[in-house]
Amino acid sequence: MKKSLQLVELYKKMLLIRYFEEGVLKLFEDGQLNGTTHAYIGQEANAVGIITNLKENDTVVSNHRCHGHYITHKQNPYALLCEMMGKNDGLCKGRGGSQHICDTHFFSNGVVGGTMPLAAGIAFSEKFNNTGNIVVVFIGDGTLGEGVVYETLNIASKWELPLLIVVENNRYAQSTKFEYTLAGKIYDRFTAFGIDTEEIETFDVLEINSLSDNLIEKVRDSKRPHCLIINTYRFASHSRSDDGRDKNEIKKWEAEDPLTIAEKVLDQKIVKNIRIEIEDLISTEIDKAIAAAPAE
Repeated sequence: MKKSLQLVELYKKMLLIRYFEEGVLKLFEDGQLNGTTHAYIGQEANAVGIITNLKENDTVVSNHRCHGHYITHKQNPYALLCEMMGKNDGLCKGRGGSQHICDTHFFSNGVVGGTMPLAAGIAFSEKFNNTGNIVVVFIGDGTLGEGVVYETLNIASKWELPLLIVVENNRYAQSTKFEYTLAGKIYDRFTAFGIDTEEIETFDVLEINSLSDNLIEKVRDSKRPHCLIINTYRFASHSRSDDGRDKNEIKKWEAEDPLTIAEKVLDQKIVKNIRIEIEDLISTEIDKAIAAAPAE
């Protein structure tokens, strides 16, 4: 019973991300948004499974594909919508856009690899002040081509920083397969610095939630960095329209949709009611954001 109730709450959070992302892509099509965006569709189980286990004062550091992380952490799609639309009610008053956002215990930017030293610096502050808080940083497989990542891994391990590094390996850097650009194994890149590492391939939010709960407590108790590699897949293009992947490959991976996996376990009446609830919520938030005052 407890596991079923837990899955209901996790499913709600995943669906909130999915409907938010689909709404954002529609806003771009309708000319309501400018610039670009990087959808998280297909990877929702990662953000929800991990961030749900954090405590109030733990920090999340994200990247250009940040919407799922932010919505899970803050449960405030309206503030993010307004931010992306350049509205005064945006969480950064409309100045950060889709990628560069800053909120209490949440930071992201679009500089690939640049978030690693930021996360390590915050983790050092938590360690120095003996707060007991930890930092979780989300990076992708494409980030592993940046030298600053390895400089940070060295310092994080040497200084024993309370940092959980989550590698969301969605198998592509933009439209280039990670096998074409990365030598060796991703796993070995972290263990080489003495960082305890776990690697999984799953789209099941309950599996990710259970494993990350243990890892988060290990980081908190040991005050040392750990790494979790999640081999996953994104269903949407890298950004709005740049996708050179084989359509049959995408279709194959869509069978592993984290929402579908959860729906196979949940009561279908509950699923239907949650879908109506979240769809109405996102629709209302989008209408509010469109009507909101523009940033000064």
